[in-house]
Amino acid sequence: MDLSLDEVESPVGVILLAAGGGAIHALDFADHAQRLRGSLEARYGAVALHGAADPGGFSSRMKAYLCGDLAALSDIPVEPGGTAFQRRVWAEVRRIPPGATRAYGEVAASLGQPSASRAVGLANGRNPVCLIIPCHRVIGAGGELTGYAGGLERKRWLLAHEGASGEAGERLLRL
Repeated sequence: MDLSLDEVESPVGVILLAAGGGAIHALDFADHAQRLRGSLEARYGAVALHGAADPGGFSSRMKAYLCGDLAALSDIPVEPGGTAFQRRVWAEVRRIPPGATRAYGEVAASLGQPSASRAVGLANGRNPVCLIIPCHRVIGAGGELTGYAGGLERKRWLLAHEGASGEAGERLLRL
């Protein structure tokens, strides 16, 4: 598998974006480059990543998001791989609009599996296309900022950037 790789500067660190065939296959922070590569290799076997400027215009859209156009990522095609359940979770997480949050249990209930909050958490933690599949918008039942593979400081920044409201937004103001 040959994919284009670009780096996007952001206030929370360099973002790596791997794209090909009109979709993003992986997106992660540069300090987790090995996780990005491992995710791709688990899905495709040998992967060749070739440096490219703004593949598919996706880097420009990421920059627009970082500059305040919160809808810039909403319809970017993704190829995350995953099991059928993971793909259902990731599709549901993509429905959470910028500035909103959902608890793991709420996501599970929306999938018709209200007792699957832990499974939702595991799927969310394996999301290979962060930001576009906005796993940072999924929070604990009490509004706490739990588990984010990129780190809780990044999760806090992303939610603040999006103007998170409700319990998560109130918690951000207190932190």
